Amino acid sequence: MLIIRLFSVIILVFLNSCASSLEKPSALEEVVEPVKIAEPKEKTQQSEAKTAIDPDVMYMLMAAEIAGQRGQYAIALEGYMEAAKRVNDPRFAERAAKIAMYMKDSNKTDEAVSLWLKQDPNNLTARKIAALSALRTGNKQAAVEHLDTILKIDPAGFEKTALELASVLQRDGKSEFFYEVLDAVAVKNPNQAVVYFVQSLLAMEMKNNVLAEKKVQQALAIQPDWDKALIFQAQIAVFSGDLNKAKTLLKNASLKYPENDKLKKLLAQVLIKATEYEAAGEIYKNIVLANPKDVESQIALALVHLQLKRDGKAEDIFKQLLDQPEWKDQASFYLGKIEEKRGHTQKALAWFEKVTEGPLVFESAISAVSLLVKEKRFDEADSQLNLLSSQFPKQKLRIILMRAGLYGQQEQYEKAFNLLTDALVEQPDQRDLLYSRALMAERINKPDVLETDLKKILAKNSDDAEALNALGYSLLDNANRYAEAETYLQRALKLQPNEAVIMDSFGWLQFKMGRLEQALDYLERAYAKQQESEIAAHLAEVLWALDRKEEAKKIFNKAIKKAPEDEYLMDFQKRILSGAE
Repeated sequence: MLIIRLFSVIILVFLNSCASSLEKPSALEEVVEPVKIAEPKEKTQQSEAKTAIDPDVMYMLMAAEIAGQRGQYAIALEGYMEAAKRVNDPRFAERAAKIAMYMKDSNKTDEAVSLWLKQDPNNLTARKIAALSALRTGNKQAAVEHLDTILKIDPAGFEKTALELASVLQRDGKSEFFYEVLDAVAVKNPNQAVVYFVQSLLAMEMKNNVLAEKKVQQALAIQPDWDKALIFQAQIAVFSGDLNKAKTLLKNASLKYPENDKLKKLLAQVLIKATEYEAAGEIYKNIVLANPKDVESQIALALVHLQLKRDGKAEDIFKQLLDQPEWKDQASFYLGKIEEKRGHTQKALAWFEKVTEGPLVFESAISAVSLLVKEKRFDEADSQLNLLSSQFPKQKLRIILMRAGLYGQQEQYEKAFNLLTDALVEQPDQRDLLYSRALMAERINKPDVLETDLKKILAKNSDDAEALNALGYSLLDNANRYAEAETYLQRALKLQPNEAVIMDSFGWLQFKMGRLEQALDYLERAYAKQQESEIAAHLAEVLWALDRKEEAKKIFNKAIKKAPEDEYLMDFQKRILSGAE
């Protein structure tokens, strides 16, 4: 046997996707393997398919090989195409099709695939390429034919194939057309749940939640125990903002299929989103009891404990994971966060330093910098940021924002302002840069810049509660703009009614407008949620104005012990308490 080694061609055939979402794909690389080609025999029976290679075809293949090695793909393509036409061997048509795809020659691809399917009609790869080409060119009849054939040849693999196609077509803006094609496929195959399921995924991609729900229901009507479809139905409810429906669906499914941990975990996640932490913790606790090796559920349980302020229980779980190399970095990070919460700076820094691998390395380093700034160890923080700049160039934005915060802590407001201004030259619309510069602009008495930056943020997202609050609060120094400030703060409060900082701003506005009782109501609620120095100063001043001076002093004394150099508390002391003595 004479072996001719065919050249390798790396091509884009299809793109990866997951079963529950149509994410932006990454390319699959496929290498064309060498083919063993038989030498021509002296005699062949006329009734046999012509599979031997005669000398002129052999020459074509050798010429194609050489052309391919030289990067002359057009010549290589013609060689394989001609060989495919002369020899009943689908491998040559396959090579021709893949070279044509690599060259992005749609006409030649279609011609080669057509020949390939003629010689090997049940070849799935050929069918996929043909289906993709038909979908891209809008040939509905051909697309339906190829997908119908794929479904019949490989029903178990149809979902994966359809999702691969969907990922490519999403980039081409062809999701709606693909959905229509699947409608026709569903008519031919009314009892195939997978077709409706893929349509549901496409409908979500098209942001049509109602249609997605309808299609997933059709899938479940055919295959009611399909956990993937049950999970996606719950996800649709979450995306639609109906957490109660998601909880009901998942609770019912969990009762029906008590051994299915996927359903339980998704239910726990929905409960967390609904701030039902106790219920979520119980689910994770039961999963861990049944399967102690489920480390992801252990970590989830520990995080729920942290949310419920059960730091000791969370700490126990994370310490047990330190002996497992694949989890020790994650465990060290959260143990550092626990010590940070306790105010044990050195212990926290020691834990953060132990995080040396994985996605939490940068987060640990940034957490360490934040601690150093809080401890006023500014030189150390600056050195760490310099090191991070070289280690993590892709985190440039976060490092700039952290450095601006470092300058702000040192009251180097002008320096921070200039740093942020330089960064905005490269990213003029970057929200966090604009917001941070607005805060620094206030410090260096540039109210016009503050207002411009915050309004630029709101022009892109009118529901940015943080920007609304900052803009409204910034106007409280000007009595002529109280009404305008109230408009911004009311919008912020409507968006985040339980946010302490926003309640504080709105309460302070009420005080400025002489509405003392309303001011007290908002400020007391804000202080109950977050005993922050500025809120304490505002509440103390309102209490003082209401002639509840002992209560005001009590709140002030408690706050000043925690933050003896806080500017808001010191201002209250200077203006109110000193004048009363």
